[in-house]
Amino acid sequence: MRFDFWNSLSQDIAIDLGTANTLMHVKGKGLLLNEASVIAVKQHEHQIVAVGNAARNMWGKTPEGILTVRPMKDGVIADFDLAEMMMKRFIKQLNLRQWMHPRMAISIPSGITEVERRAVRDSGEHAGARQVYLVEEPMAAAIGVGLPVDEAVGSMVVDIGGGTTEIGVTALSGLVTKISIRIGGDEMNDAVVQHFKKQHSLLLGELQGEQIKMEIGSTRPYRSEKTMEVRGRDLISGIPRTVTATSEEVQNALEEPVLAIVDAVRLALEKTPPELSADILERGIMLTGGGGLLKGLDARLRRETQVPVSLAEEPLLAVVRGVGAVLDDIDRYQKVLNLRLRR
Repeated sequence: MRFDFWNSLSQDIAIDLGTANTLMHVKGKGLLLNEASVIAVKQHEHQIVAVGNAARNMWGKTPEGILTVRPMKDGVIADFDLAEMMMKRFIKQLNLRQWMHPRMAISIPSGITEVERRAVRDSGEHAGARQVYLVEEPMAAAIGVGLPVDEAVGSMVVDIGGGTTEIGVTALSGLVTKISIRIGGDEMNDAVVQHFKKQHSLLLGELQGEQIKMEIGSTRPYRSEKTMEVRGRDLISGIPRTVTATSEEVQNALEEPVLAIVDAVRLALEKTPPELSADILERGIMLTGGGGLLKGLDARLRRETQVPVSLAEEPLLAVVRGVGAVLDDIDRYQKVLNLRLRR
């Protein structure tokens, strides 16, 4: 009873610690934070200048002595110290009660190593958690969109984040099949940047690549006649130059990362037991994550797999909602918890 009493007072935090964005859901209050996973620091003092969207807006524009860093790479922590600083600042922005250490549930890619799991766990502990739970992203996404993960039926989810694509088949509160590839929105952005570098001798920034992808990016069979003015630095003359990008050439630029995702989905279907395959054929595949918003991707997967594919409502929020649901009902979802740390 004493344990339940203190848990009822705790403002528990569910975290989707993503490569591109960090989302935080507070028990009883809902989604309170959705910020870019970026931190700007003074180079020598390691003093925070900005975090989140404010730091992202500084990307590529900072003077000497200030660094903008993405401490997450391919879905895992690449710089532990900066990731910890960023998490602490985000948690501070939530304005929670300071006298009570919260419980935290954090999403992790299904394919990370034990060392990478420990880094995520330790970052939560150092950020002030009294208990840390880790939830694999395919399971979190499935719970977040309302799939019956605890029933004896197969449900398939494809979550495309900034650094990874997570594919999972759930049944009886477990992941029967799971595939994690380190290809996501970042690789799509880079593919666009590399295309303009090779085809137009034009150097673009990372954020420009993302903007082009979001505005006129797509994959077959989607058709569009859109164009976009793209400004960058000429690699030969070194001066600024503008070219007109077409949706067709951006579609061609994105083909390699899209094909890698399609192949991973097909591999997951091949590895799925036949009894669950029948369920998936009937129920379809649920597409979540920011990368799922690429125009035509649901139709491409539908055509390549001959399985119904649906894009979740608010796909960006699927994982954090799933982690929040786990934290709200620990007893029900005990089997899906990957690791628990007592403080």
